[in-house]
Amino acid sequence: MYRMARVLIFVICVAAWAQNNDFSGSFTVSLDDGPVAYQLPPKDDPIALLQARLDQGEVKLEWDDHFGYLKSLLKTLGIPASSQSLVFSKTSFQLSRISPEMPRALYFNDDVYVGWVQGGEVMEVSSADPVRGGMFYTMEQKPSAKPRFARRDECLQCHASPKTTGVPGHLVRSVYATDDGYPLMTVGSFVTDDRSPFSERWGGWYVTGQHGRQRHMGNVFVADRNLPDKLDTDAGANVADLSSRLDVTPYLTPHSDIVGLMVLAHQTKLHNLIARVQYEARAALATQAEMNKILGKPMAELSESTARRLDRAAEILARYMVFADEVKLTDPVVGSSSFVKDFEALGPRDKKGRSLREFDLKTRMFRYPCSYLIYTPAFDALPAEIQSRVYRKMAKLMNADDRRAVFEILAATKKGAPSLASLQSD
Repeated sequence: MYRMARVLIFVICVAAWAQNNDFSGSFTVSLDDGPVAYQLPPKDDPIALLQARLDQGEVKLEWDDHFGYLKSLLKTLGIPASSQSLVFSKTSFQLSRISPEMPRALYFNDDVYVGWVQGGEVMEVSSADPVRGGMFYTMEQKPSAKPRFARRDECLQCHASPKTTGVPGHLVRSVYATDDGYPLMTVGSFVTDDRSPFSERWGGWYVTGQHGRQRHMGNVFVADRNLPDKLDTDAGANVADLSSRLDVTPYLTPHSDIVGLMVLAHQTKLHNLIARVQYEARAALATQAEMNKILGKPMAELSESTARRLDRAAEILARYMVFADEVKLTDPVVGSSSFVKDFEALGPRDKKGRSLREFDLKTRMFRYPCSYLIYTPAFDALPAEIQSRVYRKMAKLMNADDRRAVFEILAATKKGAPSLASLQSD
């Protein structure tokens, strides 16, 4: 009886929390216990899988005297050089090597993020584990017969907090940076995603490309520490070429493409939300299973409180996946590199040639408002009870034309995606 009472109290408290929270508060999930065992050795995230192939001799990383293992790693993981963005704020543990003259370079694909610093002792690498969220590694930048990724859980000091929705995750931060790269954290900072106003994006980053009358915080520094939020944003606007600001020749490309930055901000937040919903769903279902066992009920039965918790988590995820709260563009955005072409080429496409990776960049980021991360192992790993709810809520959140196009594309390109007719008949 005592055990049953504890379970019931827990379920009631958790259901009330889930009903009133959008994951942006101070709650951080436990990584030491529960149904998601974060502390176990990694095995399913892309970097753990790559390490296994390296250990078995299936692949080999080639050394370069300037870039170290960077070029070979990007090629092996299928990460395009055009995804490069340059961060000049000292917001990495290699901060002593980072400055406006020597920014850190970041590269990414749908599952992995790679950070490279000129002369750095290590590369910083993180990836999206299908169940556990962000996994963090470094690789020594010195020649080795068997290069290894070292797991770095100390990164969770910054990468498992309310800023990452309470789970091990990734974030794009916008700061007020001085001309030596130091962020003035006493003034505050912004976590950037596709809902962020342009005016709060990319402080401490270089940005190349055209964006019309829209203004951002990139490419400029705090001129007066007594007035740190008074940035000359006009001076940082619509920058096509960074060569007058720094020597770009040591980097893989001379760009820090604005479109790549927009995609990076979108997907880091979504990776975190998918991970948070994974934790939420598995915890709710585990608690429900224990309660059903105590009460002698069918194991698949869901209480009203558990159903509400799953519904709320699915609503939060679905809203972000369909860009329901995305900040609308007031002027067209044009990138400076081949990133748009490289990104769109990855597809997949339906028989009409449509893809969720097609850009709009006139009034919104993508032509079809459903995130391409729906194809990732992280989304596929969500419990069925959550996936079905997410699909239903996605359909309800989109207008008729977008809904029809998106679900036609999914029907042709996404295994297991429900038909629009089945969702509308529920």
